[in-house]
Amino acid sequence: MHPAQPIGIFDSGIGGLTIAKAIHDQLPQESIIYFGDTAHLPYGDKSGDAIRYFSLRIVKFLLDQNCKMIVVACNTASAAAYHVLLEFFKGRALFVNVVDPLVEATAQKNFSKVGVIATKATISTGTYEQQLKRAKPELRVHSLATPLLVPMIEEGFIRNEISQKVIDSYLSDPGFADIEALLLACTHYPLIKAEIQQYFKHEVAVMDSTDVVTVAVERSLQGNGLLNVSPQQNHRFYVSDYTSSFEATTRFFYGEGVHLEHCPIW
Repeated sequence: MHPAQPIGIFDSGIGGLTIAKAIHDQLPQESIIYFGDTAHLPYGDKSGDAIRYFSLRIVKFLLDQNCKMIVVACNTASAAAYHVLLEFFKGRALFVNVVDPLVEATAQKNFSKVGVIATKATISTGTYEQQLKRAKPELRVHSLATPLLVPMIEEGFIRNEISQKVIDSYLSDPGFADIEALLLACTHYPLIKAEIQQYFKHEVAVMDSTDVVTVAVERSLQGNGLLNVSPQQNHRFYVSDYTSSFEATTRFFYGEGVHLEHCPIW
């Protein structure tokens, strides 16, 4: 591996662009190749076997693009497929997921009870609850599947009356009544972070993986002598199914519009 090689990032859709943007802002010298599996969006209602199959195909594609690191910017894929990816592609690239850094950051805080919201598939694996309990046995965790949020966000329904009603209906779950922090266990959810904070009147710490994953990426690259110093970057953004609405929505996730290239690897 060489420092000038790109970082590969993938998600079930375009929500992972929140991670790509954070990495670009922190490490502007790094080239990024992004793959959004929009043909199979959302992963949250897919079986574990399907998610692992999709993830293996995407990572193979990214490695064929000569990526030095793979960032699994999807909580569902991180929970269902990460260990399979590590085993299957051992030694071919560095790997970072979005679950471990958020769990680590949460365990370091002085919380007694936290909430977790994510897709059905992520919640069904129990990954967050298990890892949080392993890191901090006394921590109480209340998890809730919130399946309407990803399609709502992908369609651009944020910061309006519709999104607030959907968010309120989930967060009114009695299990969240006494939480001190809420973990946004999906890379789409930072787009509605302000609305979630508003619901809790800013009295609950709302945590997402964006910043902590960026730190993990930088630490891993630095530790392996793979931080790029060249000023030349070449970013590419691929999707498995292209629609103009996907491209229009990228500005919400990346802060600016990006050109999506159709790449049907199936």
